[in-house]
Amino acid sequence: MLNTLNTFDTHLLDGAPRSGLRGMQRFLLEFLYFGIKNARACLFVGLFFSAVFLTPRAGLFGVPRYDVLLVAALAIQTGMVWSKLETWDELKAVCLFHLVGFALEVFKVSGAIASWSYPDFAYTKLWGVPLFTGFMYAAVGSYIIQAWRLFDLRIRHHPPYWMAVLIALLIYANFFTHHYIGDYRWYLAAAALGLYARTMVVYRPLDRDRRMPLLLSFVLIGLFIWLAENISTFWGVWRYPNQLGAWSAVHVSKWSSWSLLVVMTFTIIAHLKHIKASIHVPEA
Repeated sequence: MLNTLNTFDTHLLDGAPRSGLRGMQRFLLEFLYFGIKNARACLFVGLFFSAVFLTPRAGLFGVPRYDVLLVAALAIQTGMVWSKLETWDELKAVCLFHLVGFALEVFKVSGAIASWSYPDFAYTKLWGVPLFTGFMYAAVGSYIIQAWRLFDLRIRHHPPYWMAVLIALLIYANFFTHHYIGDYRWYLAAAALGLYARTMVVYRPLDRDRRMPLLLSFVLIGLFIWLAENISTFWGVWRYPNQLGAWSAVHVSKWSSWSLLVVMTFTIIAHLKHIKASIHVPEA
């Protein structure tokens, strides 16, 4: 299985010129490889959500569902590092996502806030939050890490790191403070828009470099997270207050929240040594 995956990755990373491709044929093949590489970058996400969908709500062999999901997530994460699909440095970043996500979850499910809840019993629950939830945040980081390698990503005109870190911290803080002093999400989005307005991501779907605004990638990733959130709540993994009686779609405003969270996730990953080398920050 691992050899097959390595062979597949080698093929995806083969940037040999396809000089015979022209017009619509090139467009379609590049679009196909763009989709395949994105799907491959979602390896952790795909395996984890397969466990979510396949695990019965009653659990397995007398083990509650949330505990089964924790074991599955740990097995997937261990396999990613053991197979060298993720490095130890990348694992450290993933662990940081766990901590950041878990702290946010504890706050959001607390009695005073009750933004959402995890209704099922589990042995591995702390302060009402199942420990597997950190992997949902780590999955976003894992996708970006894998995509960086598969697409040979390079960033042009990245803002100074201290500015990127500052806006990321403010975004994270707003998830907490908006319950007390107002929601400044759109002000922060406007600040991020100005900060990353010139930033472009260079990527290689097949054999030629393509470019897109980095902000567009944040919005697109946020969209797919919002869709995954709808699926997860439909499956009853967690519930918002308006979904306790009967399921309804997660409000579209959550798309903006997830897009901002992607900005924060990207900022953490951008500080990994091998990734930082491919980021261009203009001199003042």
